Amino acid sequence: MKATRLISRVVVTISLAGIGTLLQQPTTVHATTLRQETKRINAHNKKTERQISALQRKINQLNKKLTNYQQQTQTTSPERHNTSELATLTYRGENEVLVNNNQPSFSATDLATDHGGWQTFSNLDTLNRVGAANALLNQSMMPTAKREGLTWNPTGWHNKRIKSGWLYNRSHLIGYQLTGENNNPKNLMTGTRQLNAPEMLAHESDIAYYLKKHPNRFVRYRVTPIFNDNELLARGVQMEGQSVGDNSIQFNTYIFNVQDGVTLNYADGTSQIAK
Repeated sequence: MKATRLISRVVVTISLAGIGTLLQQPTTVHATTLRQETKRINAHNKKTERQISALQRKINQLNKKLTNYQQQTQTTSPERHNTSELATLTYRGENEVLVNNNQPSFSATDLATDHGGWQTFSNLDTLNRVGAANALLNQSMMPTAKREGLTWNPTGWHNKRIKSGWLYNRSHLIGYQLTGENNNPKNLMTGTRQLNAPEMLAHESDIAYYLKKHPNRFVRYRVTPIFNDNELLARGVQMEGQSVGDNSIQFNTYIFNVQDGVTLNYADGTSQIAK
């Protein structure tokens, strides 16, 4: 009987010892796992910090490049304040530059709407060249008929085929979609495709959209072809627009009459395609 009790005590002791070992084992494993996880997180954090530092350096570099670009743009694309400067302005890869801080030079009288919409055109000069075209635009002036073909050849008209199509367009000073004025020699100039669309067309379309949206409002508009001395091909056009009563339409810009890949002779409008 005593032997049996002794054996029982030994078994119980061994069992308790085994249970203690089992209870201790998960705690040890858990601590090890926590240390490994902490180590992994610290390593990940250090990697993230390095990535953030690299991104910050890249941001600083891009900001520096942006600043340099803005300074170069201001240097190579100065804002001009009169047409005599525009005639001698050199094309440097930008199709369009701002004039007078993009502010049109209309007086209060120019913006008067007492007599409703109207348009006027300058007489052709002694060289048969077009001059400034002016208008007070309103939706009531916009055409509903499809535009017919043009037959008038403005000064400098020596057209030819290039890779993108025809080199020149008979460019309307006041676009057909605005007033329906079409085959009028006083409203047509020789303009490159690059001048006519998308550059001039973009401003015309902005005005057309505004007038369609606001049928009772007006937009004062002026387009001035810029010739240098006695040249027959315009160097570009100055476009001014101002919506009356708000600034939804407001611009004063100069667009170069150029075509990339083609050398133009502004004296007579002949050209040479670059090889």
